[in-house]
Amino acid sequence: MRPGRFVEIGPGAGHVTALLLDAGWTGVAYDLEASTVSAVIKRFSKEIESGRFHAETRNWLSVNVDEQVDLVISCMVMEHFDDEGERAFIDAAKSCLVPSGLMVALVPASLDHWGIEDEIAGHFRRYSYATVRTKFESLGWQVRHLAGLTFPISNMLFPVSNYLVRKSEARKLSLSMVERTKQSGIRDVPMKTNFPSVFGLLLNETTMIPLHWVQKLFLRSNKAMVLYIEATPSP
Repeated sequence: MRPGRFVEIGPGAGHVTALLLDAGWTGVAYDLEASTVSAVIKRFSKEIESGRFHAETRNWLSVNVDEQVDLVISCMVMEHFDDEGERAFIDAAKSCLVPSGLMVALVPASLDHWGIEDEIAGHFRRYSYATVRTKFESLGWQVRHLAGLTFPISNMLFPVSNYLVRKSEARKLSLSMVERTKQSGIRDVPMKTNFPSVFGLLLNETTMIPLHWVQKLFLRSNKAMVLYIEATPSP
């Protein structure tokens, strides 16, 4: 896509934000957690100073959009809403986009892989190809592209992941769903979300290319644990 204006809901540590800004986009990010927004503001202080980026601690659904944007993007956000909130979220994205605009979303997938990570993060659901397509089309969207990510690597590591998350974050199960959602943006799980720097010798784009190729072979697998979605409002 030609660079334009974006809205990002749930920026996390700002990895996707960085990709967009580096590609020439301008935009705004919203998150419920103040510490997440503070970290993003610190990371992108130069872009904020130049007027290319803005971040707010705010519920995006309560924002009155003054100017429509070309791209709405959310990574691991939709699953945090109940059914009513999910519909409101998708409808808000439609009202926020220019007629030719695009929504990009990443969501957890594979119904058989509900686990401790869903519980501690405050998820209401995991998705499938069918449920994603049905949901968007029923709300007046055209699904342009669906792809399953991370299969079979994440599936092989799923038991280890559950162990690490339970060991590090089980205490979050006592929190409300809203608080779990707020704390899901930037997580600290040793050997899952962060690693000793020496692991960079193994975990880098060059050494991981073979696994990337393997995963691309299975982009239609119903067992993929993440779904990538591109959708546009129907005419």
